[in-house]
Amino acid sequence: MSEDDVTPIARKRGVKPSGKPTLKTIATMTGLAVTTISRALNNAPELAQDTRDRVQKIAAEIGYLPDRAALRLKTGRTNVISLVLEPDEQIYGFGSSIVTGLTEAMRDTAYHLVIMPQFRNAQPMEPIRHIVRNRMADGVIFSKIEPFDERIRFLIDSDFPFVSHGRSSWPDRHAWVDFDNEAYAYGATRRLAQKGCKKVSIVLPDSALSYTEHLKNGIMRGAAETGIAYEFAADVNINSPTDAIRNYVVKRAKRPDAPDGYICASEISALAVIGGLTDTGMVVGKTAYVVAKQASPLFDQFQPGADTVHEDFANAGRHLGRLLLRQINSEESEGLSYLDEPKFEWKD
Repeated sequence: MSEDDVTPIARKRGVKPSGKPTLKTIATMTGLAVTTISRALNNAPELAQDTRDRVQKIAAEIGYLPDRAALRLKTGRTNVISLVLEPDEQIYGFGSSIVTGLTEAMRDTAYHLVIMPQFRNAQPMEPIRHIVRNRMADGVIFSKIEPFDERIRFLIDSDFPFVSHGRSSWPDRHAWVDFDNEAYAYGATRRLAQKGCKKVSIVLPDSALSYTEHLKNGIMRGAAETGIAYEFAADVNINSPTDAIRNYVVKRAKRPDAPDGYICASEISALAVIGGLTDTGMVVGKTAYVVAKQASPLFDQFQPGADTVHEDFANAGRHLGRLLLRQINSEESEGLSYLDEPKFEWKD
Protein backbone atom coordinates (compact mmCIF):
# COMPACT_ATOMS: atom_id res chain seq x y z
CA MET A 1 0.00 0.00 0.00
CA SER A 2 1.32 3.46 -0.86
CA GLU A 3 0.36 6.92 0.37
CA ASP A 4 -1.77 7.37 -2.77
CA ASP A 5 -4.04 4.56 -1.54
CA VAL A 6 -4.84 6.40 1.71
CA THR A 7 -7.54 9.02 2.16
CA PRO A 8 -6.10 12.31 3.48
CA ILE A 9 -7.87 13.72 6.52
CA ALA A 10 -5.69 16.72 7.34
CA ARG A 11 -6.78 20.28 6.92
CA LYS A 12 -3.35 21.80 7.64
CA ARG A 13 -0.70 19.43 6.46
CA GLY A 14 2.78 19.87 7.86
CA VAL A 15 1.58 22.12 10.68
CA LYS A 16 2.33 20.88 14.17
CA PRO A 17 -0.81 21.32 16.31
CA SER A 18 -0.46 22.33 19.95
CA GLY A 19 -1.24 20.12 22.95
CA LYS A 20 -0.33 16.53 23.75
CA PRO A 21 0.64 14.66 20.56
CA THR A 22 -1.85 11.98 19.50
CA LEU A 23 -2.45 9.83 16.44
CA LYS A 24 -4.72 12.59 15.16
CA THR A 25 -1.87 15.06 15.57
CA ILE A 26 0.33 13.01 13.24
CA ALA A 27 -2.59 12.49 10.87
CA THR A 28 -3.09 16.25 10.68
CA MET A 29 0.58 16.81 9.93
CA THR A 30 0.86 14.09 7.27
CA GLY A 31 -2.54 14.01 5.64
CA LEU A 32 -2.88 10.30 6.33
CA ALA A 33 -5.73 8.45 8.01
CA VAL A 34 -5.45 7.69 11.73
CA THR A 35 -5.59 3.95 11.01
CA THR A 36 -2.67 4.34 8.62
CA ILE A 37 -0.69 6.24 11.26
CA SER A 38 -1.31 3.44 13.75
CA ARG A 39 -0.17 0.76 11.28
CA ALA A 40 2.91 2.80 10.32
CA LEU A 41 3.96 3.16 13.96
CA ASN A 42 3.64 -0.61 14.33
CA ASN A 43 5.71 -1.26 11.19
CA ALA A 44 2.85 -2.88 9.27
CA PRO A 45 4.53 -4.58 6.28
CA GLU A 46 1.64 -3.75 3.92
CA LEU A 47 2.58 -0.06 4.11
CA ALA A 48 5.31 1.43 1.97
CA GLN A 49 8.62 1.80 3.79
CA ASP A 50 8.70 5.52 2.95
CA THR A 51 5.34 5.98 4.66
CA ARG A 52 6.46 4.14 7.78
CA ASP A 53 9.72 6.09 7.92
CA ARG A 54 8.00 9.46 7.51
CA VAL A 55 5.35 8.74 10.15
CA GLN A 56 7.88 7.42 12.65
CA LYS A 57 10.19 10.39 12.06
CA ILE A 58 7.38 12.85 12.74
CA ALA A 59 6.26 10.91 15.82
CA ALA A 60 9.79 11.10 17.22
CA GLU A 61 10.10 14.82 16.43
CA ILE A 62 6.90 15.81 18.22
CA GLY A 63 7.43 13.45 21.15
CA TYR A 64 4.45 11.18 20.50
CA LEU A 65 4.00 8.38 23.04
CA PRO A 66 1.28 5.73 22.76
CA ASP A 67 -1.47 5.64 25.36
CA ARG A 68 -0.47 2.36 27.01
CA ALA A 69 -3.72 2.01 28.94
CA ALA A 70 -5.74 2.30 25.73
CA LEU A 71 -3.35 -0.01 23.88
CA ARG A 72 -3.67 -2.64 26.58
CA LEU A 73 -7.47 -2.47 26.51
CA LYS A 74 -7.54 -2.70 22.73
CA THR A 75 -4.91 -5.36 22.06
CA GLY A 76 -4.17 -6.98 25.42
CA ARG A 77 -0.50 -6.00 24.93
CA THR A 78 1.66 -3.43 26.66
CA ASN A 79 4.48 -3.23 24.09
CA VAL A 80 6.84 -3.46 27.06
CA ILE A 81 9.68 -5.91 27.72
CA SER A 82 10.77 -6.15 31.34
CA LEU A 83 14.36 -6.87 32.40
CA VAL A 84 14.84 -7.95 36.02
CA LEU A 85 18.20 -6.78 37.39
CA GLU A 86 19.86 -6.91 40.78
CA PRO A 87 21.82 -3.82 41.87
CA ASP A 88 25.13 -5.73 41.88
CA GLU A 89 24.58 -6.76 38.25
CA GLN A 90 25.57 -3.23 37.26
CA ILE A 91 29.14 -3.93 38.42
CA TYR A 92 31.57 -3.65 35.51
CA GLY A 93 28.75 -2.89 33.10
CA PHE A 94 26.91 -6.25 33.02
CA GLY A 95 23.53 -4.54 33.21
CA SER A 96 24.39 -1.70 30.84
CA SER A 97 25.86 -4.13 28.29
CA ILE A 98 22.76 -6.33 28.39
CA VAL A 99 20.58 -3.23 27.98
CA THR A 100 22.67 -2.07 25.01
CA GLY A 101 22.10 -5.39 23.24
CA LEU A 102 18.41 -5.49 24.12
CA THR A 103 17.74 -2.01 22.79
CA GLU A 104 19.51 -2.92 19.54
CA ALA A 105 17.23 -5.96 19.18
CA MET A 106 14.14 -3.84 19.88
CA ARG A 107 15.07 -1.05 17.49
CA ASP A 108 12.42 -0.45 14.83
CA THR A 109 9.83 -2.39 16.82
CA ALA A 110 6.92 -1.13 18.90
CA TYR A 111 8.56 -2.40 22.11
CA HIS A 112 10.12 -0.48 24.96
CA LEU A 113 12.38 -1.75 27.73
CA VAL A 114 11.53 -1.34 31.42
CA ILE A 115 13.94 -2.43 34.16
CA MET A 116 12.42 -4.09 37.20
CA PRO A 117 14.77 -4.08 40.23
CA GLN A 118 15.41 -7.30 42.13
CA PHE A 119 16.17 -6.09 45.65
CA ARG A 120 18.47 -8.15 47.82
CA ASN A 121 15.93 -8.55 50.62
CA ALA A 122 13.23 -9.81 48.22
CA GLN A 123 12.67 -13.32 46.94
CA PRO A 124 13.54 -13.78 43.22
CA MET A 125 9.94 -14.76 42.50
CA GLU A 126 8.51 -11.44 43.70
CA PRO A 127 9.25 -9.24 40.67
CA ILE A 128 8.32 -12.07 38.26
CA ARG A 129 4.99 -12.68 39.96
CA HIS A 130 4.31 -8.94 40.07
CA ILE A 131 4.96 -8.53 36.34
CA VAL A 132 2.81 -11.49 35.33
CA ARG A 133 -0.16 -10.92 37.64
CA ASN A 134 -0.38 -7.21 36.80
CA ARG A 135 0.37 -7.73 33.09
CA MET A 136 3.08 -5.09 33.29
CA ALA A 137 4.91 -6.43 30.24
CA ASP A 138 4.47 -8.75 27.29
CA GLY A 139 7.62 -10.68 28.18
CA VAL A 140 10.38 -10.82 30.79
CA ILE A 141 14.13 -11.49 30.91
CA PHE A 142 16.06 -12.45 34.04
CA SER A 143 19.37 -14.02 35.07
CA LYS A 144 21.09 -16.00 37.87
CA ILE A 145 19.37 -19.23 36.92
CA GLU A 146 19.17 -22.25 39.21
CA PRO A 147 18.90 -25.84 37.91
CA PHE A 148 15.24 -26.06 38.90
CA ASP A 149 14.46 -22.38 38.99
CA GLU A 150 10.98 -21.69 40.36
CA ARG A 151 10.67 -18.58 38.20
CA ILE A 152 10.98 -20.67 35.05
CA ARG A 153 8.44 -23.19 36.30
CA PHE A 154 6.00 -20.39 37.16
CA LEU A 155 6.38 -18.69 33.77
CA ILE A 156 5.99 -21.96 31.86
CA ASP A 157 2.84 -22.79 33.83
CA SER A 158 1.55 -19.24 33.32
CA ASP A 159 2.22 -19.43 29.55
CA PHE A 160 4.04 -16.10 29.83
CA PRO A 161 6.81 -15.27 27.32
CA PHE A 162 10.31 -15.17 28.80
CA VAL A 163 13.98 -15.80 28.06
CA SER A 164 16.41 -16.71 30.82
CA HIS A 165 20.04 -15.62 30.83
CA GLY A 166 21.30 -19.06 31.81
CA ARG A 167 20.06 -22.64 31.50
CA SER A 168 17.86 -24.68 33.79
CA SER A 169 17.43 -28.45 34.18
CA TRP A 170 13.66 -28.44 33.67
CA PRO A 171 12.66 -31.00 31.00
CA ASP A 172 10.25 -28.51 29.41
CA ARG A 173 11.66 -26.56 26.49
CA HIS A 174 12.13 -22.87 27.17
CA ALA A 175 14.04 -20.01 25.61
CA TRP A 176 17.48 -19.20 27.03
CA VAL A 177 20.79 -17.51 26.23
CA ASP A 178 23.99 -18.64 27.94
CA PHE A 179 27.78 -18.55 27.85
CA ASP A 180 29.46 -21.97 27.72
CA ASN A 181 31.11 -21.81 31.14
CA GLU A 182 32.09 -25.48 31.06
CA ALA A 183 34.06 -24.92 27.86
CA TYR A 184 35.59 -21.78 29.38
CA ALA A 185 36.73 -23.55 32.56
CA TYR A 186 38.03 -26.51 30.56
CA GLY A 187 40.06 -24.30 28.24
CA ALA A 188 41.33 -22.18 31.13
CA THR A 189 42.48 -25.27 33.04
CA ARG A 190 44.39 -26.56 30.04
CA ARG A 191 45.97 -23.13 29.58
CA LEU A 192 47.20 -23.08 33.19
CA ALA A 193 48.57 -26.59 32.84
CA GLN A 194 50.40 -25.47 29.69
CA LYS A 195 51.93 -22.64 31.74
CA GLY A 196 53.32 -25.20 34.16
CA CYS A 197 50.78 -24.92 36.98
CA LYS A 198 50.54 -27.95 39.25
CA LYS A 199 47.31 -27.00 41.00
CA VAL A 200 44.49 -24.69 39.95
CA SER A 201 41.74 -23.11 42.00
CA ILE A 202 38.58 -21.12 41.34
CA VAL A 203 36.38 -18.79 43.38
CA LEU A 204 32.98 -20.06 42.28
CA PRO A 205 29.60 -18.34 41.96
CA ASP A 206 26.82 -19.14 44.44
CA SER A 207 26.50 -22.92 44.76
CA ALA A 208 22.79 -22.80 43.87
CA LEU A 209 23.35 -21.44 40.37
CA SER A 210 23.43 -23.63 37.26
CA TYR A 211 26.66 -22.26 35.85
CA THR A 212 28.52 -23.13 39.05
CA GLU A 213 28.24 -26.80 38.12
CA HIS A 214 29.23 -26.00 34.54
CA LEU A 215 32.45 -24.37 35.78
CA LYS A 216 33.19 -27.29 38.11
CA ASN A 217 32.70 -29.83 35.35
CA GLY A 218 35.03 -27.96 33.01
CA ILE A 219 37.81 -27.74 35.60
CA MET A 220 37.52 -31.39 36.59
CA ARG A 221 37.64 -32.52 32.97
CA GLY A 222 40.59 -30.29 32.13
CA ALA A 223 42.53 -31.33 35.23
CA ALA A 224 41.91 -35.02 34.57
CA GLU A 225 43.20 -34.72 31.00
CA THR A 226 46.34 -32.77 31.94
CA GLY A 227 47.13 -34.63 35.17
CA ILE A 228 47.15 -31.58 37.44
CA ALA A 229 45.36 -31.04 40.77
CA TYR A 230 42.45 -28.68 41.39
CA GLU A 231 40.41 -27.28 44.25
CA PHE A 232 37.36 -25.08 44.74
CA ALA A 233 37.85 -22.10 47.04
CA ALA A 234 36.12 -22.55 50.38
CA ASP A 235 34.21 -19.93 52.41
CA VAL A 236 34.08 -17.33 49.60
CA ASN A 237 32.30 -16.95 46.27
CA ILE A 238 32.36 -14.29 43.54
CA ASN A 239 29.71 -12.26 45.40
CA SER A 240 31.80 -12.12 48.57
CA PRO A 241 33.39 -8.74 49.43
CA THR A 242 36.60 -8.25 47.49
CA ASP A 243 38.56 -7.97 50.75
CA ALA A 244 37.28 -11.41 51.79
CA ILE A 245 38.40 -12.96 48.49
CA ARG A 246 41.77 -11.22 48.68
CA ASN A 247 42.33 -12.37 52.28
CA TYR A 248 41.35 -15.92 51.36
CA VAL A 249 44.00 -16.03 48.61
CA VAL A 250 46.66 -14.69 51.00
CA LYS A 251 45.82 -17.22 53.71
CA ARG A 252 45.62 -20.10 51.23
CA ALA A 253 49.06 -19.20 49.83
CA LYS A 254 50.59 -19.64 53.30
CA ARG A 255 49.31 -23.20 53.71
CA PRO A 256 50.88 -26.30 52.16
CA ASP A 257 50.14 -27.30 48.59
CA ALA A 258 48.89 -23.84 47.59
CA PRO A 259 47.46 -23.31 44.09
CA ASP A 260 49.75 -21.68 41.56
CA GLY A 261 46.97 -21.01 39.06
CA TYR A 262 43.55 -19.39 39.42
CA ILE A 263 40.53 -19.44 37.13
CA CYS A 264 38.19 -16.48 37.68
CA ALA A 265 34.49 -16.38 36.84
CA SER A 266 34.23 -12.58 36.90
CA GLU A 267 36.41 -9.52 36.49
CA ILE A 268 35.89 -8.20 40.00
CA SER A 269 36.77 -11.53 41.63
CA ALA A 270 39.83 -11.72 39.35
CA LEU A 271 41.05 -8.35 40.61
CA ALA A 272 40.64 -9.54 44.20
CA VAL A 273 42.49 -12.80 43.47
CA ILE A 274 45.32 -10.96 41.74
CA GLY A 275 45.51 -8.52 44.64
CA GLY A 276 45.89 -11.44 47.06
CA LEU A 277 48.61 -13.06 44.95
CA THR A 278 50.46 -9.76 44.76
CA ASP A 279 50.25 -9.39 48.55
CA THR A 280 52.06 -12.71 48.90
CA GLY A 281 54.91 -11.54 46.67
CA MET A 282 53.86 -13.46 43.59
CA VAL A 283 53.98 -11.89 40.13
CA VAL A 284 51.05 -12.68 37.86
CA GLY A 285 52.32 -14.12 34.61
CA LYS A 286 55.66 -15.19 36.11
CA THR A 287 55.31 -16.97 39.46
CA ALA A 288 51.53 -17.37 39.46
CA TYR A 289 49.01 -17.49 36.65
CA VAL A 290 45.44 -16.28 36.26
CA VAL A 291 42.78 -16.80 33.59
CA ALA A 292 39.75 -14.52 33.92
CA LYS A 293 36.51 -13.91 32.08
CA GLN A 294 36.57 -10.38 30.70
CA ALA A 295 33.53 -8.29 29.87
CA SER A 296 35.06 -4.81 29.61
CA PRO A 297 38.30 -3.31 28.25
CA LEU A 298 39.14 -1.89 31.68
CA PHE A 299 40.55 -5.16 33.00
CA ASP A 300 43.63 -5.06 30.77
CA GLN A 301 44.49 -1.62 32.12
CA PHE A 302 44.84 -3.00 35.64
CA GLN A 303 46.30 -6.47 35.16
CA PRO A 304 47.95 -7.12 31.79
CA GLY A 305 49.68 -10.21 33.18
CA ALA A 306 46.48 -12.26 33.32
CA ASP A 307 45.05 -14.27 30.44
CA THR A 308 41.49 -13.30 29.54
CA VAL A 309 38.54 -14.79 27.69
CA HIS A 310 35.90 -12.36 26.47
CA GLU A 311 32.24 -12.77 27.45
CA ASP A 312 30.13 -10.49 25.27
CA PHE A 313 27.12 -9.36 27.31
CA ALA A 314 25.94 -6.95 24.62
CA ASN A 315 25.75 -9.86 22.18
CA ALA A 316 23.85 -11.83 24.82
CA GLY A 317 21.42 -8.92 25.13
CA ARG A 318 20.80 -8.91 21.38
CA HIS A 319 19.96 -12.61 21.41
CA LEU A 320 17.81 -12.25 24.53
CA GLY A 321 15.77 -9.53 22.83
CA ARG A 322 15.37 -11.35 19.53
CA LEU A 323 14.36 -14.61 21.17
CA LEU A 324 11.85 -12.89 23.45
CA LEU A 325 10.22 -11.09 20.52
CA ARG A 326 9.86 -14.47 18.81
CA GLN A 327 8.28 -15.87 21.98
CA ILE A 328 5.84 -12.97 22.15
CA ASN A 329 4.91 -13.65 18.53
CA SER A 330 4.01 -17.23 19.52
CA GLU A 331 6.79 -19.00 17.68
CA GLU A 332 7.66 -22.52 18.80
CA SER A 333 10.16 -22.71 21.65
CA GLU A 334 12.29 -25.26 19.79
CA GLY A 335 15.41 -23.53 18.57
CA LEU A 336 14.82 -20.54 20.83
CA SER A 337 18.19 -20.80 22.53
CA TYR A 338 21.71 -19.49 22.02
CA LEU A 339 24.97 -20.77 23.53
CA ASP A 340 27.95 -18.43 23.19
CA GLU A 341 31.18 -20.38 22.82
CA PRO A 342 34.35 -18.91 24.40
CA LYS A 343 37.09 -17.80 22.03
CA PHE A 344 40.58 -18.54 23.34
CA GLU A 345 43.06 -16.01 22.01
CA TRP A 346 46.03 -16.29 24.35
CA LYS A 347 48.51 -13.41 24.45
CA ASP A 348 51.56 -15.43 23.46
